[in-house]
Amino acid sequence: MNNCWIGLVVLFLVSSCSPRNDRLEFALASAGTNKEELVKVLRHYEGDSLKYRAACFLIENMPYHGYSEGRALAKYRKYFEIYADGNHDAQQLVDSLKKADGGFSERELVRKRDIEKIDSAYLVRNIDFAFRVWREQPWGKQVEFDDFCEYILPYRVGDEPLADWREEVYRKYNPLLNSIRCLPESEDPLVAAQAIMDEWGKIPFKWTSLFPGGPHIGAAAVEWRSGSCREYTDGVVYLLRALGIPAGIDKAMQRGDNNASHFWAFTLNKNGETYVSEPKVWTKAKEHDVVKAKVARVTYGVNRMLIERAGHVPVLHPVFRPPLFRDVSQFYAMKPFRIKVDAEQMYRRVEAEEPIYLCLSSRMNWTPIDFAFPENGRGVFDEVEGGVAAVLAVWKEDGLEVLTDPFRIDKETGKLDFFHPQMVPKPVQVYCKFNLNFGDLVYRMVDGVIEGSNRRDFGEADTLFHITEFPYRLFTEVYSGQDKAYRYVRYRGGKESYCNIGELYLYESGNDSVRLTGKVIGTPGCYDNDGSHEYTNVFDGDPFTSFDYKYAEGGWAGLDLGQARCIEKIVYVPRNRGNFVREGQCFELFYFGKGKWNSLGRRVADGDVLRYEVPQGALLYLRNHTEGQDERIFEMVEGRQKFW
Repeated sequence: MNNCWIGLVVLFLVSSCSPRNDRLEFALASAGTNKEELVKVLRHYEGDSLKYRAACFLIENMPYHGYSEGRALAKYRKYFEIYADGNHDAQQLVDSLKKADGGFSERELVRKRDIEKIDSAYLVRNIDFAFRVWREQPWGKQVEFDDFCEYILPYRVGDEPLADWREEVYRKYNPLLNSIRCLPESEDPLVAAQAIMDEWGKIPFKWTSLFPGGPHIGAAAVEWRSGSCREYTDGVVYLLRALGIPAGIDKAMQRGDNNASHFWAFTLNKNGETYVSEPKVWTKAKEHDVVKAKVARVTYGVNRMLIERAGHVPVLHPVFRPPLFRDVSQFYAMKPFRIKVDAEQMYRRVEAEEPIYLCLSSRMNWTPIDFAFPENGRGVFDEVEGGVAAVLAVWKEDGLEVLTDPFRIDKETGKLDFFHPQMVPKPVQVYCKFNLNFGDLVYRMVDGVIEGSNRRDFGEADTLFHITEFPYRLFTEVYSGQDKAYRYVRYRGGKESYCNIGELYLYESGNDSVRLTGKVIGTPGCYDNDGSHEYTNVFDGDPFTSFDYKYAEGGWAGLDLGQARCIEKIVYVPRNRGNFVREGQCFELFYFGKGKWNSLGRRVADGDVLRYEVPQGALLYLRNHTEGQDERIFEMVEGRQKFW
């Protein structure tokens, strides 16, 4: 791919002053012994100017596309195929396949280039079928040729092996659109996209991010409906393109609130406006609520403007090569900002032709999401959405060199506030290592109540405590203020909570350390219908098992104490993903200063809190050396952790 990047830069510089189609000539020269197959395609369409242009589009951009092959590919695809039946736990499946097949590694695959392998008959079938569905479908009237080339015509979505997929998908799903095909509104591609998602989405998608990293799985994603956001997105794109509905992939190269990129499918309405699948209903791009500073659109065509912009740069960061994407942040940002970082805020002077990268956090590293050249020594970036923490950096062959202290970008104003660590110690209490509201489990305890009653059916019950804010620590201790005795005590979840709770401990006195016991009672049935998250977990003494009721409302878990007892002290634990501070585990707190993470020392937790003294104004990061991978940058605001 590095050679492709260099060749592309040279080609662009040459073709910018030449009337010939140098892009096509470069592609044909890149094909080696496969050149004749591509020439056959061009000759085939000499009498059809539009199909000829489409063939040129595919061939001109083909040198920068490829796929992986090898025996291990079948091993990799097996994860998704087996998980699709809905009868397997993802982690158990990973473990069993690893034991049976020895696991999977991309290093077992061999990279192939489309330009050297693609066959003329395959390419002609793809072009002809793409034109067929574009022209026969009523919504095709609203799709311009350039959009057709990018969002319907391509024979691939990512780096999946070459395969004939269009006709098979078309034959199975095209009849599902018969009910809308004759309606006047069917000329809007968005209407067709929603109609097919209403049908395709009836079969639940089996989500997991536990499978090993590998290439795209191809059009099988339409039927298997299993994997992560990437496989879901691929399935939607294959499905829509097979039906002549424009579709593609937009992505945040790095989320602003999590240590991952994120992919989603988009389509265009009759006016060319972007709509996003979330996941079954198409919504306007500006209503897409993923925390993202920038959005890139994956393209089949190479981004020539980016090449022109960076043609003199010897080596761009790998994120930007090859440039098969374009910036579409303007379609998504409710309040896009032009952010400027003055030279005085940088650790050193940056050369005029040295690209500066805007980066977001991924664990203890930084991921570039955009680049710009200095303007009078400043770093200036356009169409940036706020609500994130970032740094500026430059790219060296051995990695990123951070240029600034981290800074917040205000979501409403775009103002930059820097995390300048001051070497004045400030005592803090740290309770978790990852953003608790990511995945909303702790929020499900809000409006939950602990109730006492002397009737087993709780026909008459008193509220011992009402939870009004999400728990920010593993063990939350509260007091009932009641002096009445109750035989039955329970936790009852609020609306849409699935009665999520990890543990409930009850004490007669605020000074007691031994909790009350009794017969566990509650509403049976858990969301997964496998017995893994029943109400009995609430009293098993393990804060990392939990109750997840099978219905959104109506669930509860409690104790029959055998006799009426006073309840003064209550301790509750939220359903959680194991990201709290946990007794006996080893942690290390860091602060960011002078371009790197600096350790504030290791601690073995003796409870659910860690106590440190940290530099005021610093950005922090808590690492768990015992277990787990989810960790995220944060600051201290009024004694609480605020994650970015």
